[in-house]
Amino acid sequence: MRAGENPARWRGHLDAVLPRRQKLRRGHHKALSFDEVPAFLERLRGLEGIAPRALEFLILTAGRTGEVLGAKWEELNTDAKLWTVPANRMKAGREHRVPLSARALVVVAELRATRTAQYVFPGQKQGMPLSNTSLDAVLRRMQVKVTVHGFRSAFRDWAGERTNFPREVAEAALAHLVGDSVERAYRRGDALEKRRQLMEAWARLPAEDRITMWYQ
Repeated sequence: MRAGENPARWRGHLDAVLPRRQKLRRGHHKALSFDEVPAFLERLRGLEGIAPRALEFLILTAGRTGEVLGAKWEELNTDAKLWTVPANRMKAGREHRVPLSARALVVVAELRATRTAQYVFPGQKQGMPLSNTSLDAVLRRMQVKVTVHGFRSAFRDWAGERTNFPREVAEAALAHLVGDSVERAYRRGDALEKRRQLMEAWARLPAEDRITMWYQ
């Protein structure tokens, strides 16, 4: 659509005016410690509205903002206690099955009772989901200076420090690709049943009783 040199060229052009590429990487997301998450959830459950429920569902499923806000009712199978996120909505471009804990199913049931749209977490505009800023707004309202994405970090820290679930199971819960291409070619399962135990333990993590959850 145009002629001439590429204005976004790095070598011999942008490298003269911008920091080195390794310095452009995103920093760590501000997050609560996993020991603070239960008390946060208790406060969150006291708030009314779709956005607080969406944030709770995100924490319980260790999902990403886009995955949760774009969730449609057709993706949920409450009988199988499963949420299947299609490949076209996943960062890695692969379908992701998410086991739903008992508490996550309660959130879904409450929203289903007042269902008005195809989206599980509908926005104010008809036919549209909540906006990407809605969850950040909940955190500001609660005066908690963390990022939404930081709850995935809290989950991963908890799984690594307070449980003995295999690393591969915790990473699969976050929809991360583990191992090289050869290993992934031979390991095609997604450890769904093991992840189901993991997510149930995460949802039951109490505020007053710091019980270590162990994988059986």
